[in-house]
Amino acid sequence: MAIHRRKSTIWLTAAAAAMAVVAGGAAVVAISSSDGSALADGADKSLFVDITKVKPNVKKPKQQNNATTGTFTVNCGRNENGHFNPDNFIAQPGVRNGAQHLHDYVGNLSTNADSNNQSLQAAGTTCKNGDKSAYFWPVVRIIDEEEAAEGAEGGEQAPPKKDDKAQQDKDKAVKGQAQLQCPDVASLLPEDVPEGAQAEIDKELENIDKVTEEAEKKVASTKAQDHDNVIVGPTREKRAAILNRMMQAFSRQGVQAPDLNAGAACAVKDAAAGEKGLDNGNENSDNAQAEGTEQKKNQNNAEENAENELEGNEGEIQRPAVVDLQFRGSPVGKVTAMPKFLRVLYGDAKAGQNGPKNAKASWTCSGFEDKVLMDKYPICPQGSKVKRIHDFPSCWDGKNIDSANHRDHIVFPDANGKCKQGFKAVPQLRISLTYNIPLDVQKDGRYLVDSFPEEEHNPLTDHDDFANVMSQKIMNRLVNCVNSGKKCRE
Repeated sequence: MAIHRRKSTIWLTAAAAAMAVVAGGAAVVAISSSDGSALADGADKSLFVDITKVKPNVKKPKQQNNATTGTFTVNCGRNENGHFNPDNFIAQPGVRNGAQHLHDYVGNLSTNADSNNQSLQAAGTTCKNGDKSAYFWPVVRIIDEEEAAEGAEGGEQAPPKKDDKAQQDKDKAVKGQAQLQCPDVASLLPEDVPEGAQAEIDKELENIDKVTEEAEKKVASTKAQDHDNVIVGPTREKRAAILNRMMQAFSRQGVQAPDLNAGAACAVKDAAAGEKGLDNGNENSDNAQAEGTEQKKNQNNAEENAENELEGNEGEIQRPAVVDLQFRGSPVGKVTAMPKFLRVLYGDAKAGQNGPKNAKASWTCSGFEDKVLMDKYPICPQGSKVKRIHDFPSCWDGKNIDSANHRDHIVFPDANGKCKQGFKAVPQLRISLTYNIPLDVQKDGRYLVDSFPEEEHNPLTDHDDFANVMSQKIMNRLVNCVNSGKKCRE
């Protein structure tokens, strides 16, 4: 039986102005924080609000006649395998323990600071449908471990730390090797794929992935001077033939075939040989650090201890009772596919330092989803559970899978649900996390989200991360489901 220690944790309030934010096309008015004093041995209760006393503040965009109402829900579990680490390969690529707070992971099994497109593609997944995407968010803890041990109904203790150094070293080595990069094909398809062509399109998308993966395996053993003749040329020809069959599938349905020819041209990225690969923003995934984290790569960041605790982030991890990963449509029209390896950030882990411009209202209670808090933790009534709702940006620039600040390539729609000029709507990811946190813990202000030490568990810093590693076939199935108004679960 584990020995539980009572933690002494200092919490400070962080000022955040009341403001209106657009979160996933919904205008959310956040409640401003009060300037309560810090308590040396416990929580700052001024950060906690009775949700029943909060006025409804979520405004949804009006659904237009051509709105897409379908949903695609992926079952990737609740991190039952205990995949945690204080890394963030999207916001802080290559910086081990750089987040200084622990993340919960579902989906891709290999995710760590040195994860890259090749390592993510080669890994396994917790998702039932084979989706290899990475989904991760900061853990929630109860700071009094004695209470955490008692728990609530369905309460669970998180497993101990796992040693993932071997995986990290392997991924770092892969990161420095030559890579084959090919254009995403699913995102080149039109919003409406004829029903009669779907089966053939799915089959050819599988062939695209197969041909590309076979070519990728040859890159490491091929000399740089032979890349074009041995890898790029033959792969381009095979992909061109597949794309031609896909265009014919449209024509046979009596509709105008899309021009998919741009999807044939692959390139090798090999820094040692001066080969830059595709011009799609991927270089930002190698070392671009998110705002406010630039100095973390120069620090000796401590790793988590055997109980998955870090300095300033202590207590019993609360595994979500429910993890809901749902992709949704647009209130103003149909969506196109996300490109493979797209990186997407929600919220800002450094919002206390950077200001609230990228912070999002996340905190609510089950049954009270029309009330969402930005800089407060909710206290839920009996029978209701603490809940975090993360609506990701869903307007893509149509070209890049990443950007220097990891945000400019995919942004939020406006208050009416429309994407700005030059951007196109892609499926919006909503991650909902529901927790069994005892009511007395809520009232005592003793649950908190992990954060950078200097952010002091400010609820304003809640965040979430997603990297799309779906196969072309799964992504096409997702888009078809959303655009056709179906409710799909896999």
